[in-house]
Amino acid sequence: MKKKMMSMMLALGLLASALAGCGGGGNSQSASQNSANQNAQSQSAAQGGETGADPGVTSGETKRLVWGDTTFNAENGEPDINPHRDSSGWACIRYGVGETLFRFSDAMEIEPWLAQSYENVDELTWKITLRDDVAFTSGRPMDGEAVKECLEDLVAEHERAAGDLQIAEITAEGQTVTIRTEEPVPALINFLADPYGCIIDMQAGVTEDGIVSGTGPYRAVSLVTDTSLELVKNENYWNGEPKIDEITVRTITDGDTLTMALQSGEIDAAYGMPYASYPLFENDNYTFTGCATSRVFFGAMNFESEITSDPAVRKAIAMGIDKESFVETLLDGNGYPAAGVYPDSFTFGGDAVTTETYDPEGAAEILEEAGWVDTDGDGIREKDGQPLTLRWLTYPSRQELPLLAEAAQATLGAIGFDVQINNTADHNRIRTDTGAWDIYFSAMVTAPTGDPEYFFAYHCLDSSSNNDGHYHSDRLEELAGQMTQTFDADRRGELAVEMQQVILDDNAYVFCSHLRMSMISKSSVAGLAAHPCDYYEITADLDIADSSAR
Repeated sequence: MKKKMMSMMLALGLLASALAGCGGGGNSQSASQNSANQNAQSQSAAQGGETGADPGVTSGETKRLVWGDTTFNAENGEPDINPHRDSSGWACIRYGVGETLFRFSDAMEIEPWLAQSYENVDELTWKITLRDDVAFTSGRPMDGEAVKECLEDLVAEHERAAGDLQIAEITAEGQTVTIRTEEPVPALINFLADPYGCIIDMQAGVTEDGIVSGTGPYRAVSLVTDTSLELVKNENYWNGEPKIDEITVRTITDGDTLTMALQSGEIDAAYGMPYASYPLFENDNYTFTGCATSRVFFGAMNFESEITSDPAVRKAIAMGIDKESFVETLLDGNGYPAAGVYPDSFTFGGDAVTTETYDPEGAAEILEEAGWVDTDGDGIREKDGQPLTLRWLTYPSRQELPLLAEAAQATLGAIGFDVQINNTADHNRIRTDTGAWDIYFSAMVTAPTGDPEYFFAYHCLDSSSNNDGHYHSDRLEELAGQMTQTFDADRRGELAVEMQQVILDDNAYVFCSHLRMSMISKSSVAGLAAHPCDYYEITADLDIADSSAR
């Protein structure tokens, strides 16, 4: 069984190896520079509040860096860096505070990190041997008992983690942790590499503002939700000496403000820069690092809605969104039109599935045949007196989501929809109210663990924590049951194709574009590298040159 599982985990990594096309250097963009300049000039000083570090400043022996990020906020489920809360594990791991037992290489192959090795004893039992040279920033050594305490709290507090891991019992002895699951979990090691799996010291606890004690190269010293996070280097880091003494992570949710902040020198590096701003930084003063990812812009249909519970309406929506135009015009080529859940770099992605193509005339015919007609000539179709109003819920912190909404408003409007956009930071509350929306568009990395089960477990099943539209398919539930029992990587890939086709045939979800993710920094910043899983950003390798040398 051990050999079988090692082969499977390697194969799962190889399925995603094509995603490792990451690199630095300037990217050639074609967005209008005049437009970007006008956007940038319309902003004043970048938001984010007072910080304890000036950007790119060295004071004697002290190196400081300021990082700007559009996504570190409560709107995205990241109010703090506690990995046991919502999506805050992403902030914990991205900003160098937390680390997981296993991680992904640049080729998306699973490898030990805080763990030294593992053994799959039987279908329900996993024995993990830990490194013996790791300590938390609290000073406590990381041993089996500490990991046990952390994982037990995780599954008690984090609904998705509990569903993924299916832990029945954890035992610890010295540097060994043994996990017994309720049922077979073939992707357990992959799940332990999810950001929620950051190992934190539960004896040190979680502060009122959501600070935890991790094992990473940086230690959090202050945090203000939606404003900033202050980090200092971990002097006792186990995996090399961090090169920067102090880092400030600033939440800057507006793309134009982020643009201005990097231009003016208020920040040293940025995540979430609008594509339209890229030309401003295509010169020797800045460096790009980019990577193809499985992050996708997609819409979930609301099956409780009188509008989107109609199969004809769902199909018309899928046929009425111009994905090619969105990618080429609004993303400026920084993406790939999506067919299904996964990009074509996965064997179970790309054209392995079929879906609706952009066909506004065909979409209009489908609506007409289903009884949705414009009886009063106002351009909006009706059926039994009900107008074809589509309430489109999305959010602003992913800069391109509002642009996608506006593009769809135009193309769907041309075939008789009245698209009403609700672009709000309060989307996480609203999406739980099925009476408040018809389609919810968001962005997600669909295969961050290199395994296809992740997306379905998160979004599409009766047991999914984020099945916001209450979609149900008997066939999908059956296939998902098979997936949870299947250890063979090739068969898991086949199941993933079948499962995608089910949700595409139902038009339960519309997948618009997979993204190329880029970060931009001053040329004085070194050691910043994009990663296909989009997890690892601030590392011990991150450095900034002495200001006197620039």
